[in-house]
Amino acid sequence: MRWPAKRSFSGPSRWDPFEEIRRTQERLNQLFEDFMPMEEWGGGKVYTPAIDIKEEEDKLLVTTDLPGINKEDVEINLKEDMLEISAKTGKEKESEEEGYLRKERSYTQFYRAVRLPTSVKEEGSTAKIENGVLTISLPKARIEEPTKKIQIE
Repeated sequence: MRWPAKRSFSGPSRWDPFEEIRRTQERLNQLFEDFMPMEEWGGGKVYTPAIDIKEEEDKLLVTTDLPGINKEDVEINLKEDMLEISAKTGKEKESEEEGYLRKERSYTQFYRAVRLPTSVKEEGSTAKIENGVLTISLPKARIEEPTKKIQIE
C-alpha cells in the first residue's frame, strides 16, 4: 500500500530568530554539560570536573580544572588506590536599589573520585593550584616482594 504524500497548506515557513537563539542556547548548554557535568544537590550545583592522569616512571601526575577556586577551599584525600578531590566556593552579592536591600548567595561544589592505576604513597605527594588548574604529584609505591626460591624435586 502506498501512502499519499503529505501536503502543507500553511505556506512557506518563516525564520524565527528567537527560536534560533533558543536552539543555540540549548546546544551551548549541552556543550558545557558535556565538558563539566553538574548535578543539583542540596540547593547548589555540584560539578564533576574532568581529570587527567599521566603515569610517569616514578610517579602519577593528576590534573583537573577548578576555575575560581582558592587552595584553601580544596580538599584532597587518598584512600588506598582512590583519589578524592572536593572543593567548595561561595559568592555573596549585596545591592540596594530604591530602598530595597537585596542579598544573593551562590555556592558551587566540585567533587571527583577516581581509582588510580597503581599504588601510590602519601609521603612525598605534592599539590598546587595555579590559574584554576590543580596538579597533584603522587609518588608510586614500590612494593618489593622477596625473591622466593622453588626447589626442584
